[in-house]
Amino acid sequence: MAGKAKSRRDSKHRVLRRGESIRADGKYQFKYHVNGRPHFVYSWRLEPTDTLPVGKKPCLSLRELEKQIGYDLDSLSDPLGKNITVGELVERYLATKTAVKPNTLMNYKFVQNLLRGETFNDKKISQVKTSDAKLFLIKLQQDGRHYSTVKTVRGVLRPAFQMAVDDDVLMKNPFGFELAGVVVNDSVTREAITKDQMRKFLKFIHDDNVYCKYYEVVYILFHTGMRISEFCGLTLRDIDLENKVINIDHQLQRTSAMKLVIESTKTNAGTRKLPMTEDVAQCFRAIIEDREEPECERVVEGYAGFLFTDKNGYPEVAMHWEHRFNHMVKRYNDIYRVQMPNITPHVCRHTYCSNMAKSGMNPKTLQYLMGHSDIGVTLNTYTHLGLEDATDELRRMEDLENARKELEKNKEEKPVSQKMFRAI
Repeated sequence: MAGKAKSRRDSKHRVLRRGESIRADGKYQFKYHVNGRPHFVYSWRLEPTDTLPVGKKPCLSLRELEKQIGYDLDSLSDPLGKNITVGELVERYLATKTAVKPNTLMNYKFVQNLLRGETFNDKKISQVKTSDAKLFLIKLQQDGRHYSTVKTVRGVLRPAFQMAVDDDVLMKNPFGFELAGVVVNDSVTREAITKDQMRKFLKFIHDDNVYCKYYEVVYILFHTGMRISEFCGLTLRDIDLENKVINIDHQLQRTSAMKLVIESTKTNAGTRKLPMTEDVAQCFRAIIEDREEPECERVVEGYAGFLFTDKNGYPEVAMHWEHRFNHMVKRYNDIYRVQMPNITPHVCRHTYCSNMAKSGMNPKTLQYLMGHSDIGVTLNTYTHLGLEDATDELRRMEDLENARKELEKNKEEKPVSQKMFRAI
């Protein structure tokens, strides 16, 4: 069996690390490579505590020089990598993100443009500490950036720096902290509306001379929980009225360049088949019956037969419905003293989820219907239930218990016997 390689030592019997050596004149030397080319640093001392030889000029020890050039022998970190800027790191990270959706790509470009206007963008990644990362995010919010924007920026910087850690360029990710407690969450939560508000709003749309033509769409969104992009992407072949099933396996989006694109659902769990009630089926029948055949059927990446199209025959997108909802709510509030809160297509989705949770639906069933990839997102709906919901649930449990006691009491008073049954 071959013996272990003998360690190289200096005159003081200290083990020399990789790249370290001693020249013939007694001077210590360290060799490293950048882009395949060798580079050298020299010193008369190995450690800072070594005595400088007589007659030699003062200089840093070899180990201090190694740290100065950013080469950590214990972690084999790359000196070139440590000297790149935050902006260069982000650009390198985004170069690895090839198969992304248009909206995601737009967010990436937004973050890059934002960073270019910050001095933090030109900072060497080796100089970024955790406190620097926190202070940068705090500065963004103090400059008027919303919490959602800060979260988006952190959502790019955190994995970018993690890539540097995985590449052995950095020892620690300075953005590896939780955002809560660093910046204030000032985002407005999109709350579900109550059942009473939903009924009043639907009745208003149904009876209104202007917006009654959109009643079926509003009803469907309130009673299926579909994402608006999923609804916009529906075609005639996705609606199975015979079996009362909605097939959801894609969504329609419009890019910042005003190009219509078909994308996969938001998550893998978003691809699903939704059962529909008779009321929802009736709404789809009405939509299909009222749908006018376009002179020229527009095809978007192989999909045609969209339920709603604009004056040019192109399928309508989320923006169309968001504007209509804004106008409908404004018209309602102009008429009635008791104001209706802001209602958007996403509020319809959240309201459906909340109503199903209050009705006692199994969380896993609701997760499937909503197309949530994480059960935690679904369970958050259950945590939004308040005192009124808890009171109603207790009353329901109490009514069930009273019914059970009444049934047991009747059984005791009238025991079952064969005489109670008549022979046929």
